[in-house]
Amino acid sequence: MVIDQVWTKVCHTSDIPVRGSRIIKTRGGCVALFKTANGDIYALDDQCPHKGGPLSQGIIHDASVTCPLHNWVISLKTGKAQGLDEGKTATKATKIIDEYVHLLIDENGEVCEH
Repeated sequence: MVIDQVWTKVCHTSDIPVRGSRIIKTRGGCVALFKTANGDIYALDDQCPHKGGPLSQGIIHDASVTCPLHNWVISLKTGKAQGLDEGKTATKATKIIDEYVHLLIDENGEVCEH
């Protein structure tokens, strides 16, 4: 069975602060959009793989975010915990079109993984 997928505009790139985040509420839960110091944008589930902490409230540094609950460092590129910690947060497919961030959404309203 083929599931249709559509790139859906969710916000302007300027709506995400540099070294900050923005939450997008979806049927499958919250997705956090992050913008690094050099302007790269990433999307992850807004849950740390450790205890489900809100990654959107963490500190962004380089291409990582530090969870505000227990200081786990999560790669924005892969969603994997860094250092000795183990676990992974789902990364989401993003595309920038005319300075707008788009997420890949399937026919069930779920954001597709990257």
